[in-house]
Amino acid sequence: MKAKKIPLRMCTGCMEMKPKKELIRVVKSPEGEVSVDLTGKKSGRGAYICKSAECFEKAVKTKRLSRNLDVSIDENIFNKLKEEIENE
Repeated sequence: MKAKKIPLRMCTGCMEMKPKKELIRVVKSPEGEVSVDLTGKKSGRGAYICKSAECFEKAVKTKRLSRNLDVSIDENIFNKLKEEIENE
């Protein structure tokens, strides 16, 4: 049997390539609405972040998450993301 290809995505915090399943996706919908996508299937522009507090802090501090999605991100989204990371 052929080995199944594992999709890799770059974390916006540490800038490392990691398997997609290990990351949390933040998505900007075509309407411009930003949300945390735990399923990884919502349509729109996605940015990924590790499930670690260090990566989250780095992404927030450098505003990389906002830059990758090309939109200012609401504080509620950051709070929801932080909550998800802490629950892991």
